[in-house]
Amino acid sequence: MSQTEKELIFGQKKITLIGTAHVSKESCEEVVKAVNEKSPDCVAIELDEGRYKSLNDPESWRNLDIIKVLKNHQGFLLMANLVLSSFQRRMGQNTGVKPGDEMRAADKAAKEKGINVELVDRPIQVTLRRAWAKNSLWGKCKLLSSLFASAFDKEEVSGEEIEKLKVSSEMDSMMAGLSEYLPTVKEVLIDERDFYLASKIWNCKGENVLAVLGAGHLPGVQKHLESFAANSEKSDISEISEVPPKKIGAKIAAWIIPILIVALIAAGFYFGGRSKGSDMLGSWIFWNALLAGIGTIIAGGHPVTIIVGAVGAPVTSLCPLVGVGMLTGIVQAIVCKPKVADLETLQDDITSVKSIYKNRILRILLVFFLSSIGSSVGTFIGGAAIVKSLPDLIRKIL
Repeated sequence: MSQTEKELIFGQKKITLIGTAHVSKESCEEVVKAVNEKSPDCVAIELDEGRYKSLNDPESWRNLDIIKVLKNHQGFLLMANLVLSSFQRRMGQNTGVKPGDEMRAADKAAKEKGINVELVDRPIQVTLRRAWAKNSLWGKCKLLSSLFASAFDKEEVSGEEIEKLKVSSEMDSMMAGLSEYLPTVKEVLIDERDFYLASKIWNCKGENVLAVLGAGHLPGVQKHLESFAANSEKSDISEISEVPPKKIGAKIAAWIIPILIVALIAAGFYFGGRSKGSDMLGSWIFWNALLAGIGTIIAGGHPVTIIVGAVGAPVTSLCPLVGVGMLTGIVQAIVCKPKVADLETLQDDITSVKSIYKNRILRILLVFFLSSIGSSVGTFIGGAAIVKSLPDLIRKIL
Protein backbone atom coordinates (compact mmCIF):
# COMPACT_ATOMS: atom_id res chain seq x y z
CA MET A 1 0.00 0.00 0.00
CA SER A 2 1.44 3.40 -1.02
CA GLN A 3 1.78 6.36 1.34
CA THR A 4 -1.04 8.06 -0.57
CA GLU A 5 -3.45 5.25 0.29
CA LYS A 6 -5.09 4.71 3.68
CA GLU A 7 -7.22 1.65 4.41
CA LEU A 8 -9.51 2.09 7.42
CA ILE A 9 -11.60 -0.69 8.96
CA PHE A 10 -14.63 0.20 11.08
CA GLY A 11 -16.40 -3.05 12.01
CA GLN A 12 -18.14 -4.29 8.88
CA LYS A 13 -17.23 -1.16 6.93
CA LYS A 14 -13.99 -0.58 5.05
CA ILE A 15 -13.05 2.86 3.74
CA THR A 16 -10.03 3.29 1.49
CA LEU A 17 -8.70 6.80 0.99
CA ILE A 18 -6.65 7.50 -2.15
CA GLY A 19 -4.68 10.77 -2.01
CA THR A 20 -3.98 12.47 -5.35
CA ALA A 21 -2.25 15.46 -6.87
CA HIS A 22 -4.92 17.08 -9.03
CA VAL A 23 -2.73 17.37 -12.13
CA SER A 24 -0.81 14.10 -11.84
CA LYS A 25 -0.70 11.40 -14.52
CA GLU A 26 0.37 8.88 -11.88
CA SER A 27 -2.69 9.75 -9.78
CA CYS A 28 -4.97 8.98 -12.73
CA GLU A 29 -3.38 5.56 -13.08
CA GLU A 30 -3.51 4.89 -9.33
CA VAL A 31 -7.23 5.58 -8.97
CA VAL A 32 -8.16 3.40 -11.96
CA LYS A 33 -6.03 0.58 -10.56
CA ALA A 34 -7.65 0.97 -7.13
CA VAL A 35 -11.19 0.87 -8.56
CA ASN A 36 -10.43 -2.24 -10.64
CA GLU A 37 -8.58 -4.15 -7.91
CA LYS A 38 -10.74 -3.30 -4.89
CA SER A 39 -14.15 -3.42 -6.63
CA PRO A 40 -15.76 -1.18 -3.99
CA ASP A 41 -19.51 -0.83 -3.41
CA CYS A 42 -19.15 2.93 -3.83
CA VAL A 43 -16.57 5.36 -5.20
CA ALA A 44 -16.59 8.79 -3.53
CA ILE A 45 -14.89 11.60 -5.44
CA GLU A 46 -13.87 15.08 -4.31
CA LEU A 47 -16.27 16.99 -6.54
CA ASP A 48 -19.54 18.84 -6.12
CA GLU A 49 -22.44 18.88 -8.59
CA GLY A 50 -21.29 22.04 -10.34
CA ARG A 51 -17.69 20.96 -10.89
CA TYR A 52 -18.79 17.45 -11.87
CA LYS A 53 -21.00 18.93 -14.57
CA SER A 54 -18.21 21.22 -15.79
CA LEU A 55 -15.75 18.32 -15.84
CA ASN A 56 -18.03 16.25 -18.05
CA ASP A 57 -19.22 19.18 -20.15
CA PRO A 58 -16.24 21.36 -21.18
CA GLU A 59 -18.64 23.51 -23.21
CA SER A 60 -20.59 24.57 -20.11
CA TRP A 61 -18.75 27.92 -20.13
CA ARG A 62 -20.86 28.81 -23.17
CA ASN A 63 -23.90 29.05 -20.89
CA LEU A 64 -22.31 31.70 -18.67
CA ASP A 65 -24.65 34.66 -18.12
CA ILE A 66 -22.34 37.41 -16.85
CA ILE A 67 -25.20 39.83 -16.12
CA LYS A 68 -26.93 37.20 -13.97
CA VAL A 69 -23.64 36.57 -12.16
CA LEU A 70 -23.32 40.27 -11.29
CA LYS A 71 -26.97 40.62 -10.26
CA ASN A 72 -26.52 37.66 -7.90
CA HIS A 73 -23.47 39.36 -6.31
CA GLN A 74 -21.17 36.60 -7.56
CA GLY A 75 -18.63 38.69 -9.48
CA PHE A 76 -15.81 38.07 -7.02
CA LEU A 77 -16.66 34.36 -6.80
CA LEU A 78 -16.42 33.97 -10.57
CA MET A 79 -13.12 35.83 -10.67
CA ALA A 80 -11.66 33.72 -7.86
CA ASN A 81 -12.88 30.50 -9.48
CA LEU A 82 -11.29 31.46 -12.80
CA VAL A 83 -7.98 32.28 -11.16
CA LEU A 84 -7.89 28.99 -9.25
CA SER A 85 -8.82 27.00 -12.38
CA SER A 86 -6.20 28.70 -14.53
CA PHE A 87 -3.54 28.11 -11.85
CA GLN A 88 -4.27 24.38 -11.79
CA ARG A 89 -4.32 24.20 -15.59
CA ARG A 90 -0.92 25.85 -15.76
CA MET A 91 0.47 23.39 -13.20
CA GLY A 92 -0.69 20.51 -15.38
CA GLN A 93 0.80 21.79 -18.63
CA ASN A 94 4.10 19.98 -18.13
CA THR A 95 2.39 16.69 -17.25
CA GLY A 96 -0.19 16.62 -20.01
CA VAL A 97 -2.92 16.28 -17.41
CA LYS A 98 -5.87 18.62 -16.94
CA PRO A 99 -7.19 19.56 -13.48
CA GLY A 100 -9.66 16.93 -12.31
CA ASP A 101 -8.52 14.23 -14.72
CA GLU A 102 -7.98 11.80 -11.83
CA MET A 103 -11.57 12.40 -10.68
CA ARG A 104 -12.81 11.87 -14.22
CA ALA A 105 -10.74 8.68 -14.42
CA ALA A 106 -12.22 7.37 -11.14
CA ASP A 107 -15.75 8.23 -12.30
CA LYS A 108 -15.24 6.47 -15.65
CA ALA A 109 -13.66 3.38 -14.12
CA ALA A 110 -16.48 3.09 -11.58
CA LYS A 111 -19.22 3.44 -14.21
CA GLU A 112 -17.58 0.83 -16.43
CA LYS A 113 -17.87 -1.64 -13.53
CA GLY A 114 -21.38 -0.53 -12.59
CA ILE A 115 -20.22 0.94 -9.27
CA ASN A 116 -22.17 3.76 -7.62
CA VAL A 117 -20.40 7.16 -7.62
CA GLU A 118 -20.95 9.73 -4.86
CA LEU A 119 -19.97 13.42 -5.05
CA VAL A 120 -18.69 14.31 -1.60
CA ASP A 121 -17.26 17.82 -1.82
CA ARG A 122 -18.90 21.07 -0.73
CA PRO A 123 -20.09 23.39 -3.53
CA ILE A 124 -17.24 25.69 -4.54
CA GLN A 125 -19.52 28.75 -4.31
CA VAL A 126 -20.23 28.02 -0.65
CA THR A 127 -16.55 27.48 0.11
CA LEU A 128 -15.42 30.71 -1.55
CA ARG A 129 -18.23 32.76 -0.03
CA ARG A 130 -17.45 31.41 3.43
CA ALA A 131 -13.76 32.22 2.95
CA TRP A 132 -14.70 35.78 1.95
CA ALA A 133 -17.35 36.30 4.64
CA LYS A 134 -15.20 35.01 7.51
CA ASN A 135 -12.18 37.15 6.60
CA SER A 136 -11.36 40.54 8.07
CA LEU A 137 -10.73 43.49 5.74
CA TRP A 138 -6.98 42.85 5.96
CA GLY A 139 -7.53 39.15 5.36
CA LYS A 140 -9.61 39.91 2.26
CA CYS A 141 -6.82 42.12 0.91
CA LYS A 142 -4.28 39.34 1.46
CA LEU A 143 -6.61 36.82 -0.18
CA LEU A 144 -7.04 39.03 -3.26
CA SER A 145 -3.30 39.66 -3.53
CA SER A 146 -2.61 35.91 -3.32
CA LEU A 147 -5.18 35.15 -6.01
CA PHE A 148 -3.82 37.71 -8.45
CA ALA A 149 -0.22 36.73 -7.71
CA SER A 150 -1.05 33.12 -8.61
CA ALA A 151 -2.84 34.26 -11.77
CA PHE A 152 0.23 36.00 -13.16
CA ASP A 153 2.89 33.66 -11.76
CA LYS A 154 4.76 32.26 -14.77
CA GLU A 155 6.96 29.82 -12.84
CA GLU A 156 6.82 26.35 -14.38
CA VAL A 157 6.17 23.34 -12.16
CA SER A 158 7.75 20.03 -13.13
CA GLY A 159 6.05 16.66 -12.96
CA GLU A 160 8.41 15.62 -10.16
CA GLU A 161 7.39 18.63 -8.06
CA ILE A 162 3.72 17.86 -8.59
CA GLU A 163 4.23 14.28 -7.42
CA LYS A 164 5.88 15.64 -4.26
CA LEU A 165 2.55 17.25 -3.38
CA LYS A 166 1.33 13.76 -2.47
CA VAL A 167 4.11 13.33 0.11
CA SER A 168 3.02 14.30 3.62
CA SER A 169 6.15 16.35 4.46
CA GLU A 170 5.76 18.48 1.32
CA MET A 171 2.04 18.95 1.92
CA ASP A 172 2.55 19.70 5.61
CA SER A 173 4.97 22.53 4.82
CA MET A 174 2.48 24.03 2.33
CA MET A 175 -0.37 23.83 4.85
CA ALA A 176 1.81 25.40 7.55
CA GLY A 177 2.63 28.29 5.24
CA LEU A 178 -1.03 28.82 4.31
CA SER A 179 -2.09 28.57 7.96
CA GLU A 180 0.38 31.26 8.94
CA TYR A 181 -0.39 33.66 6.08
CA LEU A 182 -4.15 33.14 5.72
CA PRO A 183 -5.44 31.24 8.79
CA THR A 184 -9.12 31.88 8.04
CA VAL A 185 -8.77 30.73 4.44
CA LYS A 186 -6.97 27.60 5.59
CA GLU A 187 -9.78 26.93 8.05
CA VAL A 188 -12.42 27.17 5.31
CA LEU A 189 -10.55 25.57 2.38
CA ILE A 190 -8.90 22.75 4.32
CA ASP A 191 -10.22 22.18 7.86
CA GLU A 192 -13.93 22.63 7.13
CA ARG A 193 -13.72 20.64 3.93
CA ASP A 194 -11.86 17.83 5.73
CA PHE A 195 -14.87 17.51 8.03
CA TYR A 196 -17.37 17.89 5.15
CA LEU A 197 -15.61 15.26 3.03
CA ALA A 198 -15.30 12.86 5.96
CA SER A 199 -19.01 13.21 6.79
CA LYS A 200 -20.09 12.55 3.20
CA ILE A 201 -17.71 9.58 2.87
CA TRP A 202 -18.89 8.18 6.21
CA ASN A 203 -22.48 8.23 5.01
CA CYS A 204 -21.81 6.59 1.64
CA LYS A 205 -23.83 3.42 1.13
CA GLY A 206 -22.03 0.10 1.06
CA GLU A 207 -19.56 -1.77 3.24
CA ASN A 208 -16.60 -1.14 0.94
CA VAL A 209 -16.05 2.53 0.04
CA LEU A 210 -13.21 3.94 -2.04
CA ALA A 211 -12.69 7.70 -1.69
CA VAL A 212 -10.56 9.72 -4.14
CA LEU A 213 -9.46 13.09 -2.80
CA GLY A 214 -6.55 15.53 -2.79
CA ALA A 215 -3.59 14.30 -0.76
CA GLY A 216 -3.75 17.35 1.49
CA HIS A 217 -7.10 16.18 2.86
CA LEU A 218 -5.98 12.66 3.80
CA PRO A 219 -4.82 13.29 7.41
CA GLY A 220 -7.81 15.46 8.33
CA VAL A 221 -10.40 13.16 6.74
CA GLN A 222 -8.87 10.11 8.41
CA LYS A 223 -8.96 11.85 11.81
CA HIS A 224 -12.65 12.74 11.45
CA LEU A 225 -13.62 9.28 10.21
CA GLU A 226 -11.98 7.73 13.24
CA SER A 227 -13.82 10.21 15.48
CA PHE A 228 -17.15 9.30 13.86
CA ALA A 229 -16.42 5.61 14.43
CA ALA A 230 -15.56 6.22 18.08
CA ASN A 231 -18.75 8.30 18.52
CA SER A 232 -16.61 11.19 19.81
CA GLU A 233 -17.75 13.46 16.97
CA LYS A 234 -21.06 13.88 15.13
CA SER A 235 -21.05 13.95 11.33
CA ASP A 236 -23.42 16.92 11.10
CA ILE A 237 -22.36 19.29 8.28
CA SER A 238 -25.36 21.63 8.32
CA GLU A 239 -23.42 24.46 9.99
CA ILE A 240 -20.66 24.53 7.36
CA SER A 241 -22.93 23.89 4.37
CA GLU A 242 -24.14 27.46 4.16
CA VAL A 243 -22.63 30.94 4.04
CA PRO A 244 -22.61 32.39 7.57
CA PRO A 245 -25.25 35.13 7.85
CA LYS A 246 -24.03 38.62 8.60
CA LYS A 247 -24.05 39.44 12.29
CA ILE A 248 -26.71 41.87 13.43
CA GLY A 249 -23.98 44.37 14.31
CA ALA A 250 -22.58 44.23 10.78
CA LYS A 251 -26.04 44.66 9.24
CA ILE A 252 -26.76 47.65 11.45
CA ALA A 253 -23.34 49.17 10.74
CA ALA A 254 -23.93 48.83 7.00
CA TRP A 255 -26.92 51.16 7.32
CA ILE A 256 -25.74 53.37 10.18
CA ILE A 257 -22.75 54.77 8.27
CA PRO A 258 -24.79 55.90 5.21
CA ILE A 259 -27.47 57.33 7.54
CA LEU A 260 -24.82 59.26 9.47
CA ILE A 261 -23.34 60.64 6.25
CA VAL A 262 -26.76 61.83 5.05
CA ALA A 263 -27.53 63.25 8.52
CA LEU A 264 -24.24 65.14 8.66
CA ILE A 265 -24.76 66.63 5.20
CA ALA A 266 -28.33 67.63 6.15
CA ALA A 267 -27.02 69.18 9.37
CA GLY A 268 -24.46 71.08 7.32
CA PHE A 269 -27.21 72.67 5.24
CA TYR A 270 -29.42 73.35 8.26
CA PHE A 271 -26.85 74.77 10.68
CA GLY A 272 -24.06 75.88 8.38
CA GLY A 273 -26.08 77.28 5.53
CA ARG A 274 -26.01 76.51 1.84
CA SER A 275 -22.26 77.07 1.54
CA LYS A 276 -21.29 74.61 4.29
CA GLY A 277 -23.81 71.99 3.20
CA SER A 278 -22.73 72.27 -0.42
CA ASP A 279 -19.08 71.80 0.56
CA MET A 280 -19.88 68.62 2.48
CA LEU A 281 -22.12 67.24 -0.26
CA GLY A 282 -19.58 68.23 -2.90
CA SER A 283 -16.78 66.35 -1.10
CA TRP A 284 -18.89 63.21 -0.96
CA ILE A 285 -19.87 63.36 -4.63
CA PHE A 286 -16.43 64.44 -5.85
CA TRP A 287 -14.35 61.69 -4.23
CA ASN A 288 -16.83 58.88 -4.92
CA ALA A 289 -17.37 59.92 -8.54
CA LEU A 290 -13.71 60.65 -9.23
CA LEU A 291 -12.24 57.42 -7.86
CA ALA A 292 -15.00 55.14 -9.16
CA GLY A 293 -14.56 56.78 -12.57
CA ILE A 294 -10.79 56.37 -12.45
CA GLY A 295 -11.17 52.71 -11.48
CA THR A 296 -13.50 52.16 -14.44
CA ILE A 297 -11.09 53.93 -16.78
CA ILE A 298 -8.15 51.81 -15.60
CA ALA A 299 -10.31 48.72 -16.21
CA GLY A 300 -10.84 49.84 -19.82
CA GLY A 301 -14.53 50.55 -19.37
CA HIS A 302 -16.66 51.97 -22.18
CA PRO A 303 -17.28 55.78 -21.94
CA VAL A 304 -20.91 55.09 -21.03
CA THR A 305 -19.74 52.74 -18.27
CA ILE A 306 -17.37 55.39 -16.94
CA ILE A 307 -20.20 57.92 -16.75
CA VAL A 308 -22.46 55.39 -14.98
CA GLY A 309 -19.69 54.64 -12.49
CA ALA A 310 -19.04 58.31 -11.75
CA VAL A 311 -22.73 59.19 -11.43
CA GLY A 312 -23.74 56.05 -9.60
CA ALA A 313 -20.94 55.78 -7.00
CA PRO A 314 -22.07 58.67 -4.72
CA VAL A 315 -25.55 57.11 -4.58
CA THR A 316 -24.67 53.40 -4.31
CA SER A 317 -22.17 54.19 -1.54
CA LEU A 318 -25.17 55.17 0.56
CA CYS A 319 -27.11 51.97 -0.24
CA PRO A 320 -25.66 48.67 1.08
CA LEU A 321 -28.00 46.67 -1.18
CA VAL A 322 -26.46 47.80 -4.49
CA GLY A 323 -22.80 48.33 -5.29
CA VAL A 324 -21.43 50.49 -8.07
CA GLY A 325 -19.52 47.48 -9.41
CA MET A 326 -22.78 45.71 -10.19
CA LEU A 327 -24.00 48.75 -12.13
CA THR A 328 -20.80 49.31 -14.09
CA GLY A 329 -20.41 45.58 -14.79
CA ILE A 330 -23.94 45.25 -16.15
CA VAL A 331 -23.62 48.39 -18.29
CA GLN A 332 -20.26 47.21 -19.64
CA ALA A 333 -21.85 43.85 -20.52
CA ILE A 334 -24.65 45.60 -22.39
CA VAL A 335 -22.57 48.10 -24.37
CA CYS A 336 -19.71 45.64 -25.05
CA LYS A 337 -21.57 42.34 -25.30
CA PRO A 338 -19.30 39.27 -24.86
CA LYS A 339 -18.75 36.98 -27.83
CA VAL A 340 -18.49 33.20 -28.01
CA ALA A 341 -14.73 33.53 -28.53
CA ASP A 342 -14.45 35.27 -25.15
CA LEU A 343 -16.03 32.25 -23.46
CA GLU A 344 -13.79 29.79 -25.30
CA THR A 345 -10.55 31.45 -24.15
CA LEU A 346 -11.71 32.57 -20.71
CA GLN A 347 -9.44 30.43 -18.53
CA ASP A 348 -6.37 30.99 -20.70
CA ASP A 349 -6.82 34.76 -21.01
CA ILE A 350 -6.86 35.37 -17.25
CA THR A 351 -3.14 34.59 -17.03
CA SER A 352 -2.16 37.65 -19.09
CA VAL A 353 -2.89 41.33 -18.46
CA LYS A 354 -3.08 42.02 -22.19
CA SER A 355 -5.50 39.12 -22.71
CA ILE A 356 -7.69 40.23 -19.80
CA TYR A 357 -8.28 43.55 -21.54
CA LYS A 358 -9.00 41.81 -24.84
CA ASN A 359 -11.45 39.33 -23.36
CA ARG A 360 -14.80 41.08 -22.92
CA ILE A 361 -15.96 38.90 -20.04
CA LEU A 362 -12.76 39.41 -18.09
CA ARG A 363 -12.88 43.14 -18.78
CA ILE A 364 -16.42 43.22 -17.36
CA LEU A 365 -15.12 41.56 -14.19
CA LEU A 366 -12.21 44.01 -14.11
CA VAL A 367 -14.64 46.94 -14.44
CA PHE A 368 -16.75 45.45 -11.64
CA PHE A 369 -13.72 45.01 -9.39
CA LEU A 370 -11.82 48.27 -9.97
CA SER A 371 -14.89 50.53 -9.92
CA SER A 372 -15.87 48.92 -6.60
CA ILE A 373 -12.40 49.51 -5.20
CA GLY A 374 -12.43 53.12 -6.41
CA SER A 375 -15.84 53.76 -4.86
CA SER A 376 -14.74 52.20 -1.55
CA VAL A 377 -11.68 54.44 -1.36
CA GLY A 378 -13.80 57.42 -2.41
CA THR A 379 -16.29 56.63 0.37
CA PHE A 380 -13.49 56.61 2.92
CA ILE A 381 -11.94 59.89 1.73
CA GLY A 382 -15.30 61.62 1.20
CA GLY A 383 -16.53 60.47 4.63
CA ALA A 384 -13.31 61.68 6.25
CA ALA A 385 -13.74 65.10 4.61
CA ILE A 386 -17.28 65.38 6.01
CA VAL A 387 -16.16 64.33 9.50
CA LYS A 388 -13.33 66.88 9.28
CA SER A 389 -15.99 69.58 8.89
CA LEU A 390 -17.67 68.62 12.17
CA PRO A 391 -15.72 70.99 14.51
CA ASP A 392 -16.74 74.04 12.47
CA LEU A 393 -20.33 72.82 12.30
CA ILE A 394 -20.46 72.20 16.07
CA ARG A 395 -19.14 75.71 16.75
CA LYS A 396 -21.91 77.17 14.59
CA ILE A 397 -24.55 75.09 16.38
CA LEU A 398 -23.31 76.22 19.78
